[in-house]
Amino acid sequence: MNLPNALAWARILAAPLIFLLLVNRDLFDAIHFTWFDYFAGALFAVAAITDFFDGMIARLFDQTTKIGSILDPLADKLLMLSAFLGLMIIGRANAWAVFIVLGREFFITGLRVVVAAEGKAVAASNLGKWKTGAQIAASLALIVDWFPYLGDALLWLAVAMTVWSGAEYVREYVKL
Repeated sequence: MNLPNALAWARILAAPLIFLLLVNRDLFDAIHFTWFDYFAGALFAVAAITDFFDGMIARLFDQTTKIGSILDPLADKLLMLSAFLGLMIIGRANAWAVFIVLGREFFITGLRVVVAAEGKAVAASNLGKWKTGAQIAASLALIVDWFPYLGDALLWLAVAMTVWSGAEYVREYVKL
């Protein structure tokens, strides 16, 4: 176990807690539901930041591992799944947007498995990193719900970037 893998595990463990905070807003009668949003938003922001640091630390200190190459994308997908599904359930995220984003993520994950089975790899592109950033920004804006129109705009920007980066990934796969 190294630090990058521990950070990925932290994201995996944070995902169900974020989902719980979003969809079980009536757990405690004494706490107003907006506090659940703030707690979920803070936890989501910290978890999202670990995504940046685990990759950077792994490369900087040569701590890349096979388990890390599995844990990192799994943690990313679970984090986004918890946020987008929770937001959809409480009515803050458009169901079609969530379907498109999550559908693309599952499709590309499956394609990565095929690529790996062929003994090849397609590296994450800069657009893929920007896509992740847009998804994180949209999720956070929708979780804290301070500017609903901004959250919606960021969500649809994330959808567009998600589709575009997915098409780019498929194009790279076809080149192989």
